Amino acid sequence: MTPSLRHRATELTELMDDPACDQRALERTYARFGVVNGLVSGWRRIYRERISPLAESAARDSGAPLTVLDVGFGGGDVPVALARWAERDGVDLRITAIDPDERAFAFASDRDAPSSVRFRRATSSELVDAGERFDVVLSNHVLHHLDSAALARVLADSERLARRLVVHNDIERGRLAYVGYHVGITPLSPGSFLRTDGLRSIRRSYTLVELADAVPVGWRVERQSPFRVLALFEPTSERSGS
Repeated sequence: MTPSLRHRATELTELMDDPACDQRALERTYARFGVVNGLVSGWRRIYRERISPLAESAARDSGAPLTVLDVGFGGGDVPVALARWAERDGVDLRITAIDPDERAFAFASDRDAPSSVRFRRATSSELVDAGERFDVVLSNHVLHHLDSAALARVLADSERLARRLVVHNDIERGRLAYVGYHVGITPLSPGSFLRTDGLRSIRRSYTLVELADAVPVGWRVERQSPFRVLALFEPTSERSGS
């Protein structure tokens, strides 16, 4: 039976967020994120329409690579995919991927990744405090994990870290998303947290209207595709120079 999806189920906690969760199941979950995100997250389109053009512009204007920060990399599949698309296309990206979870850092550090990707165990606030800046700041499936205070902090950090663009990519809560994921994840879920955590993620996620109400002035929220929403911020020249 499909649970009510009228409101965000913020009381739910994902299994992988438990520090005492089964390590082998966690690693299987990380290892399969690439397949899941490849099917549902739409990063190929985001790369093609938003990131690659910025990189080409940077190359023309200054000859410099486009610097990208991935906040909350999890299994590390998104920065690796971006880097490989860029290599194939001759696009110069330099990607820093951060996550405060030592388990995620250990897993990602052991994976095969292009030399243009650097994994770090850190928070966005630590990078702000260090005065670091990047052309693009992005995340995948991070926003629905955050309470209101943490959401405000990550969005504020993103504004301070990004010179040109912020893209936070997340699920849009809905019945068809829930039912479709429940059925479609079956081949990948054994021995992992993919089914339980994925369904809880959908229940915790925002609708487009809810997320638009939650982001600060200056941000906009767009529907990327059915069941996907983007929180977007483009710094003005005044903000990016401050």
